[in-house]
Amino acid sequence: MSLRTRLLILVIAAMLVPAILVGLRFVQNRTSEIDAALANLAASADDIASDLGEKIQGTAQLHYGLARARDLDTRDKAACSAFLSDVREEYPQFTGILTIDPDGRLFCDSLRTNRTLDLNDRGYFKEVQTLHGLVAVEPVFGRLTGLSVLQIAYPVRSDTGALKFVLLASFNLNKFAEFHDKRLLAEKDILLVDAKGTVLAAPKRGGWSVPIGGSIAGSDLFRFAADPDGEPFREIADRDGRTQIWGVARSPAIRKAGLYILVGRSKDGLIAAANRRLYEDMAILAVASLLLLAGLWILTTVSIGRQVGRLAAMAKSLGHGDLSARIPQPHPGGELGGLMTLLNSTAESLEQQRAAIADLSHKLSQSQKMEAMGQLTGGVAHDFNNLLTVILGNSEHLADRLAGNEELHRIADDIATAAERGSDLTRSLLAFARKQPLRPREIDIAEQVTGMKQLLQRTLGEHIESSFTFAPDLWLASVDPGQLATAVLNLVLNARDAMPDGGKLMVEVRNASLGESDLDVNGEPRPGDYVMLAVKDTGSGMSSEVLQRAFEPFFTTKEVGKGTGLGLSMVYGFAQQSGGLVQMQSEPGQGSVVRLYFPRLATSPSKEPSPAERVAAPEGYETILVVEDDDMVRAYVENELKALGYRVVTTANGPAALDVLRQSADIQLLFTDVVMPGGMFGPELARQAAQLRPGLKVLFTSGYSQDPVKTPDGSDACILTKPFRRKELAAMLRAALAEPPR
Repeated sequence: MSLRTRLLILVIAAMLVPAILVGLRFVQNRTSEIDAALANLAASADDIASDLGEKIQGTAQLHYGLARARDLDTRDKAACSAFLSDVREEYPQFTGILTIDPDGRLFCDSLRTNRTLDLNDRGYFKEVQTLHGLVAVEPVFGRLTGLSVLQIAYPVRSDTGALKFVLLASFNLNKFAEFHDKRLLAEKDILLVDAKGTVLAAPKRGGWSVPIGGSIAGSDLFRFAADPDGEPFREIADRDGRTQIWGVARSPAIRKAGLYILVGRSKDGLIAAANRRLYEDMAILAVASLLLLAGLWILTTVSIGRQVGRLAAMAKSLGHGDLSARIPQPHPGGELGGLMTLLNSTAESLEQQRAAIADLSHKLSQSQKMEAMGQLTGGVAHDFNNLLTVILGNSEHLADRLAGNEELHRIADDIATAAERGSDLTRSLLAFARKQPLRPREIDIAEQVTGMKQLLQRTLGEHIESSFTFAPDLWLASVDPGQLATAVLNLVLNARDAMPDGGKLMVEVRNASLGESDLDVNGEPRPGDYVMLAVKDTGSGMSSEVLQRAFEPFFTTKEVGKGTGLGLSMVYGFAQQSGGLVQMQSEPGQGSVVRLYFPRLATSPSKEPSPAERVAAPEGYETILVVEDDDMVRAYVENELKALGYRVVTTANGPAALDVLRQSADIQLLFTDVVMPGGMFGPELARQAAQLRPGLKVLFTSGYSQDPVKTPDGSDACILTKPFRRKELAAMLRAALAEPPR
């Protein structure tokens, strides 16, 4: 016997017992379905009664509203009838709406019949005279329409409680029965009977013989309906011998109103439907068994080959370098499933390694771009600041000489202002490229921000509310105070521009410990202890696209001429160069928050030396050796120094300056540029000059210096940053000449 035949026998044997059990279950379901159908008859009747109760309640609310209508508080019969006619058009479920005088006579009606009726004999009229705020209900045949209706009466009383008139609405029972007959999909018959056995609404089918208005009083069906404590459904044979199963509504409110609601169904039809469902279920079971047998047979013969094919396809994809390929779930159990899981895990690991390599490559590319930009920026800054030095200095000369000409003096001041703005732009470029010379000090950042409060509040204006929060026991950080102030001011200016109509700005300083999941704006983790400075606003916020580009240089959303696009770039470069990081969050309409993190100082702060006073000194008399490679800058400095009273010797490079020092003994100070061509920079020149002249004073100047400048004895040098004004030059010279010998 083949393996396939044995598998087939096992499958048939395994399916036989479940098939028998399912068949028995279907037979039980047939009995349960018949019981459920019987119970559903009473449930349907109760559902119809519940709906009728809601209709009565809704009519009562309508009466309550109409009772307060001025159009009914009138003795104009025509106007009253016209008003009720309009109301009735809005409520087609009523055959009519009318008012009855306290003496029982009809006053006006929505049908505008102008008839005179005496309604004193109606039960609802007798009952409603003793009611206050409630309705009286009675099923009858309307005298105006002849239709079977449910009369719903409401007493309208004066402030003293006297009966003014009775509002009556005739709810159409025939339409109500037709609606529910359609809802029950013609599977059940609906019968409405009053307490006397009069048929108010009769079934449309099923051989029902008693017409509307006829009576079933004395019949078994009526006795079943009128029995208040009887069973919920009963089998009753009609005059033709057909057995009908009826369910009756047991709603106390509807029965109290004198209305019985019955729902019936032919017993033969009910059992036939249950039998039909049984046959259908058995047929489905047979088909399902055959399909299952065929499916199991095919599955047992091809499943192993299919799973091996999935493994082969996965291996082929990996061989072609597609590391995103996976064997989709579900995996089979056993060794094949374990092998699929292992292959998926291997592919996922390789894909993560590839992504990590791509990320490292991207970061390397970004680093190379930043380095290239830094080199370019440094070169531009050096030459640009040389030019600005000449422009700024000469503009000062022009301003002095043109003091008597107001217009030309203003033009000279504008030139100086433009030069200073160019200097600020250069510093911003250096800050973004992380090439600016920093002078970090061990400071309390909260104390630094506190000193800026008044400046920041004036910058914001009165339409923006500001608050400052400083956590206790803040750590110290090594930060350049001047650059920190510039960064904070840039962030506050951006926040102000984002709140043109006013808002709130919050500045917070606190300690923060970051983990691997805390990333900077470039997505890099920088775990450690930091002092966090946050600037938060309630302004317009940024979209995700703008947020991704916010720190790019020259990117700005402001109008032309309103911003350079270097503010956030400078802040980012300053934080990075200080060893920290930047985080930013923003959503349109929700404001923005920028957080700067500066590394915590592990050591106690050292005492800060007091800075030299920058005051204008009297005219000098010493001899100064000026070393400057730029001809225009050298000429400008020479003229300025001579104007200040100094004797000046100039050279264009370091070797020439050393030759001068070897030949001349009467030189008190070396004033040298830091970056110069010819292979000898200012620090090296100062070192060799100190060997030649041990007591020689040195003052450096630079338009850009990437590395910290040291004096010949190894301490941090004092640098006069280009461009500089005449007062700064004079003060720095006097301060350098006044330095005691080291």
